[in-house]
Amino acid sequence: MRIWFQKHTVEGRMPLLDQWYEEHLRRIARPGTVVDVHTLPGEAYPKTIPEGVVRYGAVEIFFSQFFARQAFEAERQGYDAFVIGTSQDPGLREARALAGIPVLGYGETSFHVAAMTGHDFAIVGFIPELAEPLAENVAAAGLQHRFRGFSYIEDGATIVPNALQGDIAPFLAAFETAARRAIADGAQLIIPGEGLPNEILISEGVTEIDGVPILDSDGLIVKMAESLVDMDRMGILSRSTAGYWMRRPDAAYLDHLAGVFWK
Repeated sequence: MRIWFQKHTVEGRMPLLDQWYEEHLRRIARPGTVVDVHTLPGEAYPKTIPEGVVRYGAVEIFFSQFFARQAFEAERQGYDAFVIGTSQDPGLREARALAGIPVLGYGETSFHVAAMTGHDFAIVGFIPELAEPLAENVAAAGLQHRFRGFSYIEDGATIVPNALQGDIAPFLAAFETAARRAIADGAQLIIPGEGLPNEILISEGVTEIDGVPILDSDGLIVKMAESLVDMDRMGILSRSTAGYWMRRPDAAYLDHLAGVFWK
């Protein structure tokens, strides 16, 4: 099985982060599953992480289009599933419309699994502007009754990049403080607000705070992707072809449009 894991960062900007992703996903995937990590083009943003640009919906439109195109390409290259490794799930609906393989988003998958397992959940992240689109995505999933809000990691724009270069203690302290605020507001499960905090926590073996579990959302989407591929092969669950966003024209016409618009 081959899974295309689409990140929101640029490879090589943070070597420690790249190492953590590789080690983590290799450990999570079962024998026989290959998880290939793909990133944004190097020209997409100038800094080490995209924190300064994903604060804008206008920027997210470009990233959404790129992610959807990547899902289309993943299917063309024979991948079995495509996963979006960032919490706001850019281009998720469009990717599902373009690709016939299973397509999963970090945020949507986390929200549904949290609710499915009976947990009221909160998101703990370091980009405050993402509180708005994340809350919209929770609402679109119909899970407001389980949502206990977005808790902000103070000074995250500084301490997260520092943690990705090895100075991890300030991040852990700030994440713990933000998580405890969420727990006080009723959270029974914490979802890391972006893939970067998720990987820092995994690298340090931090899986709970005060008895409240922290979801490994990156690991979750890989395991869910494996499960959906298995279920399709076993005839348990397959992709629908009914409805506007699920019906697809002839594959040759989609290839034609790709040649017209993605030269």
